[in-house]
Parts: sequence; structure tokens; C-alpha cells
Amino acid sequence: MRQPNYRHLMYFWTVAREGTVREASEVLHLAQPTLSAQIRKLERDLGTPLFRKSGRYLALTESGRTVYRYAEEIFSLGADMIADLEGEGTRSVDELHVGVADAVPKLIALELVKPSLTLEPPVQLHCVEGKPADLLAQLSVHQLDVVLSDVPIGPDVNVRAYNHVLGASTVTAFATAVEARRLRRRFPTSLDGAPVLLPTAAASLRRSLDRWFERESIRPRIQAEFDDSALLKVFAGTGAGVFFASTAIRRDIERQHQVRAIGEIESVRETFYAISVERRVKHPAVLAIADTARERLFSDD
Repeated sequence: MRQPNYRHLMYFWTVAREGTVREASEVLHLAQPTLSAQIRKLERDLGTPLFRKSGRYLALTESGRTVYRYAEEIFSLGADMIADLEGEGTRSVDELHVGVADAVPKLIALELVKPSLTLEPPVQLHCVEGKPADLLAQLSVHQLDVVLSDVPIGPDVNVRAYNHVLGASTVTAFATAVEARRLRRRFPTSLDGAPVLLPTAAASLRRSLDRWFERESIRPRIQAEFDDSALLKVFAGTGAGVFFASTAIRRDIERQHQVRAIGEIESVRETFYAISVERRVKHPAVLAIADTARERLFSDD
């Protein structure tokens, strides 16, 4: 059975990451002509071009992207093997480094991460929030153990990682107590013309709500849009408008923001994912997050 030349594959992987032969040659301590020759030999062996010129940089061809995904997994597994043999790993399992996508509601993030704080022996939690692309980049170099997100990693992302579904929840509309009583009577048609607070168009919840408004022929008045879900809820608590959040945390939302539920939207659902570089999760704290999410937080949906 034909096997790839793994040294040549490592050269290709480094060039793909660095973007140019010159920069990769500095990382690998090889002469540029030597590195270019090894890449051409790998392309001949595989029977397909892996790069194409794109200005000053090299871009991956479709075949190149396929080879890169496999190379990413191969060398990631190699790093894991060395870490396991050394006994300690790149980081002790008594720490958990979690990335939370900024679109994930803070209350959901809290409920998802909370089980990791009750483990024995204790786990020290390091939690960062950011854009999914930035968090996935940190995940790819093992700065994070897991990324919590409301969207799965897509096939166009050059990070070898796996989606683990934590659960899904329907969405509920909320407002101040007075407004909730008024809008509850003819819900959902009562939302036509009502002031609403929405996440920006980049959020998956916003796209789902826009489709639902269109199906139901509802035209709300968009009072404001927010990147930050926590800031949105602060505004909602002042009576600025109706907002939408996961039914799974309905009681927490009502208590924390002094609002009341108007009605549940069963056809709109939010799904949450744990994204890791492991096909099968092994970190005990990540396992606790996944198990608790499926058994408690999202068990009724």
C-alpha cells in the first residue's frame, strides 16, 4: 500500500501555515530551493497540485485543502502522542481553558461551564470570550481545551476540530411585566409593529428570527441591535423592547432581568456545541460539561 512521505507532508503543512516558501524555510531551517523541490516531489507523488500563486502568497488548491486537513490531524495526533508519553500533556488536566463565542448568552455559558467547578479533584477554570474565528485559532494551537458556540465549525474553516452537540432549546419572547401581559394575548401576531431588541445579523439566532418573522408575516419595529447579548438584556430590562432568548434559561432570565415571558416560539431553536480538537472528548471537565448539558440544561427540549 502506497504511503505518503511524512517529511514532505510536514514541509507542505508548514508552507501552508506560513503562506510563503521563504517564511516556511526560516521555520524549518531549510534553503528555499530545497523546500520548493520537496513540495514539487510531494505533488508528483500525490498526482495533484497543492498550491497556486495568489499575489505574494501561496494559496491552497482544492486538493491542497484536503491534504492540509489530513496533515493537521496527523501532526496534531503526533503532538498528543508525545504529550501523553511525557506524562503531563501540554497542560495539566487540573486546568480547563474554555473559549465562549460572543453570541452565546452569558447565562447559557454559566450553566454549561458550572459543572467543571464541582469536580474532584478541583479544576482551575480559565474562560475567555471572543469571535468564533479567533477562538478556533487558539483551539488549533491548544491554547484552549474547548470552544462553546451557537454555530458548528464549518467545512471552510482550516482547523481540524470536531462538533459535539450539547443540546438545543426553543426560543421564548420576553418583555417587562406590563408589556408581557399586553403582548401575550394575541401572541405572536401581537409582535407586529412592537419594538424589538435583536442580535446583529451575524448571530445565528437573528437569522432564525428573521425567517420566522417572514413566515408569520410579522413586521416588528427594530428598536436596536446588539453584538453583546448581555447588554441587550440590560436594555430590555428598562422597557426598551421585546427580546428573545433560550427557553432553557427562562426562569433565570425572568429573575435576573426583571422581565416576563410573552410566549414560546417552538419553530425557532438554538443549538449549542462544544468544539474540540478531539474526535472523542477525554478531558474530564469537558465531559462533565457535555453530560450535564444533555441531562439537565437541555433535557426537556
